[in-house]
Amino acid sequence: MVDPEDGLPVAEDVGEWALEKHERLRKYVDISRAVRRMYTVKPKRGEYLGGATYIDLFCGPGRARLRRSGPIIDGSPLVAYKSAVLGGYPFSEIHVADIDGSSCDAAVKRITAIGGHAFGYPGIAEETASAIISKLNPDGLHFAFLDPYDLEGLSFEVISQLAKLKSIDLLLHVSMQDLQRNLARYEAENPSRLDAFAPGWRQAVDTKQSIQPFRASLLLYWQTLMQKLGFMHPRGVEKVTGSKNQRLYWLVFLSKRKIANDFWDKIRNISGQGDLLV
Repeated sequence: MVDPEDGLPVAEDVGEWALEKHERLRKYVDISRAVRRMYTVKPKRGEYLGGATYIDLFCGPGRARLRRSGPIIDGSPLVAYKSAVLGGYPFSEIHVADIDGSSCDAAVKRITAIGGHAFGYPGIAEETASAIISKLNPDGLHFAFLDPYDLEGLSFEVISQLAKLKSIDLLLHVSMQDLQRNLARYEAENPSRLDAFAPGWRQAVDTKQSIQPFRASLLLYWQTLMQKLGFMHPRGVEKVTGSKNQRLYWLVFLSKRKIANDFWDKIRNISGQGDLLV
């Protein structure tokens, strides 16, 4: 399917819960605009402080059609860029990546068409993350949105690469649905798809527990890995549910900076749902 407005491809059959995810993304970009200004507006004395970048490793084509109501909506790269523009302090650069090269190309064209300085990287996340990091100003302010389909896509290797940046905030989609449906199968695999998500989990988690404490132990172990990378303890983990109240995923915010975590606390709860529970 293509968008009649620009003739570029559109991701199809996206669930309406994407709107909730994008609302949090939009709000975070907006509330952090004053900090972004410090990195993008040249002071009266001195030089620029390194710029502010947005990174999206699973960007899709930049536009998507909702499954039920049918309208075409902006995808995460356009949501983030437009929110920054409306706040008065756009991102200096937008770095988008996707395993589907045509989707990546479409996202770059859409961002460029509305004034953004965009770069595209087709390929798997482990490779595109490395390529993007090599292009970034290490003294800049960076915000990454990682929205893979499953736990395997949320690779610890990718997060550890991004964690090397001095000032990096991450908003992550952790698939609760994948964990609930497939944990027993993943535990039986050797090697397991959980190895990419939480390396060393077999030595840290008691797999003989019943399924619910097993899930909880796995996620607590994953949180300790995030802390070892230098991120503050994940707080304000938001649960996103479907139209039938089925649990779909958590949105997890990670930062090494207290101010960023304080921002997230202020805007994260748009649905009234609680923190990470399994």
